[in-house]
Amino acid sequence: MSVRKRHRSTRGTPIYSQGFSSKSMGSHILPKTSAPVSVAAPVMVVTTDQSLLESLNLEIDPSVISVYTQEKEQIRTQNNRFISFIDKVRTLEHQNQMLRTKWKLLNEQTDSHSNIESKLKLYITHLERKLDDLMTSNKHCEEQREASHHQVEEYRERYEQEYNTRNDAENAFVLLKQEVDIATMSTANLHQKLSLLENEQEFLKTLHDEELHEQQQRVAPSSVVVEMDNCRKLNMDDIMSEVKAHYKSLVAHGREEVESWYKAKLNQMAAEASRNDTQLHDNKNKVTELKENIRRIETEIQAVSSQISSSNRWLAEVEQRGDKAVMQAKSHIKDLEQALRGAKLSMANQIRDYQGLMDVKMGLEMEISTYMKLLEEEEKKIQNPSFLHIRAGVARAVTPVQSP
Repeated sequence: MSVRKRHRSTRGTPIYSQGFSSKSMGSHILPKTSAPVSVAAPVMVVTTDQSLLESLNLEIDPSVISVYTQEKEQIRTQNNRFISFIDKVRTLEHQNQMLRTKWKLLNEQTDSHSNIESKLKLYITHLERKLDDLMTSNKHCEEQREASHHQVEEYRERYEQEYNTRNDAENAFVLLKQEVDIATMSTANLHQKLSLLENEQEFLKTLHDEELHEQQQRVAPSSVVVEMDNCRKLNMDDIMSEVKAHYKSLVAHGREEVESWYKAKLNQMAAEASRNDTQLHDNKNKVTELKENIRRIETEIQAVSSQISSSNRWLAEVEQRGDKAVMQAKSHIKDLEQALRGAKLSMANQIRDYQGLMDVKMGLEMEISTYMKLLEEEEKKIQNPSFLHIRAGVARAVTPVQSP
């Protein structure tokens, strides 16, 4: 603040006024009285001090100069403090602007963090939905696996049943083959016996014929005439013919019986053999069908086993991928939560610093306002300075003094 100098002419002597108060100059302002002068009052003798007639000492008192110097230094100090306060205010305003910008950025970051949280929540919801789908598909695969196991067990039971049926059929086939072999052997034995009986029949027939021929030869040359009294005749021809016929009938009847028995037996054995052949053919067809069914069931079992193994591998891969995705999401969420906590802590620290700076600013503003008021008062005092009233002894005759 510049010190203004004013020149006032008081009896031709310049007086410097720099905003000092009248008290600082050691002057006293005479009270002004507005009461009218009474003319009718009695004239009193006015005595004057002769010292007042001496020349005035217009030198400035050193104490006044020291006070003036002190006030000047105080004004300079206040001016410097005011300038420093203005710089501080500008710095605080700049810091305030920076803090406002940081606050705005932090709010935007908070919004972005909130957006990230919403995105993370959506991603977690998506992962949970995907995990639910995987669990549902896992349950479905488990149900399919259980159904496949049940079907495999059914196929295994059917296979065992068919295998047992095959074994039973093979055993029956072996038994039937043994019976057929036995029947074939018995048929061969019967044919052999039949041939032996036929040979024996031919031999007996030949023997009978020979004996008959011998008997005829024996009877033929000897003719015996027997005469009896009773006149009975023995007809040997008739007897022989009867015996021969009876023997032939016996032989024929025996042959017919044997032939009929052998034919019946052969027919029975042929029927049994044809029945056994038919049953054997049926058994062979059943065995072939069973073999085809066994091959088909084994193929289906292999296919179901490969499907179950592939389903288990797929389930293991899906579970591994799901666990990996869940772990990654959890780690990402943990990192974001840590970053969010760090951001919240830094924001809280910045808000605390901002609050402290705002408190400092308010204190400085209050101090600045106080100093501004003081400066305004000082300026008002400087702009409206008090005049120095210097008392000088002036001899002034109010009324003429009457001589006694």
